[in-house]
Amino acid sequence: MGFGNVSERRMQPPQIGVSVVVLALGPDEHDGTPGTLWMPLVKRVREPFLGRWALPGGSLISGKSLEQAAYEALSSTTDLRPQYLEQLYAFGDPKRSSSGLPMVSIAYWALVGGVESVDFTTTTNVQWFSEKHLPELAFDHRRIVDFALTRLRHNVAYPRVASRLIGERFTLAQLHRVFEAVTGSEIDVANFRRKMLASGQLEETGDKIREGRQRPAMVYRYRMQEHHDADALHGWTQEELRTLEDAAEASEDANAAIVPLMPWANPITR
Repeated sequence: MGFGNVSERRMQPPQIGVSVVVLALGPDEHDGTPGTLWMPLVKRVREPFLGRWALPGGSLISGKSLEQAAYEALSSTTDLRPQYLEQLYAFGDPKRSSSGLPMVSIAYWALVGGVESVDFTTTTNVQWFSEKHLPELAFDHRRIVDFALTRLRHNVAYPRVASRLIGERFTLAQLHRVFEAVTGSEIDVANFRRKMLASGQLEETGDKIREGRQRPAMVYRYRMQEHHDADALHGWTQEELRTLEDAAEASEDANAAIVPLMPWANPITR
């Protein structure tokens, strides 16, 4: 049975699905060191937008929660099973559907890295792209990606976010690369090291590792008591945080009308 003409289709209950923005710290395109955000996209094999790249996702599954549907859609298309998955926002603009049938997508974002093994290998219908060079995306998926990047840039200083991209143990150089990758801005190394060490967020593990030809570097981790977001920016002045804020503001304009309405969901750890 068809859905009738466009006017009739617009009166139908909306189709509801899930979409997931997956972000990982991957190789920089210039020197190959981990310093750029990458995300997997799936090539569509049917209309609408046949052949165009889209976010991993799928329809709701009977007997499954929204979170389970998002997680299973992601694992089935990309073979990723992230330990950090959080609801981002619901997108239901009437213009996102080309058929006239209302479509609502519950978007999630996931951070992978550290304890997860990230394989950037391209397969038949799945390919990793640098967030600096994304192709034209299907539906309104570029808007969803921009929304996720804005959220990440506003939260990069929080231990629960940074540690998901880099792992529980890291050097200051590795942490510095995470901040620069997320903000897309150069951050003075000496000032960054000074502020991070003075913040009280980090503690030495007692281990050292050698990076390249440099002398062995101290390995740090976030203090357990500092895993509360309210304390994450301790020691950073408003002026010194401006570099982080500038990166977020660049993508905020398109979302200005809905950001104040967005519920900041608690992270889901699997």
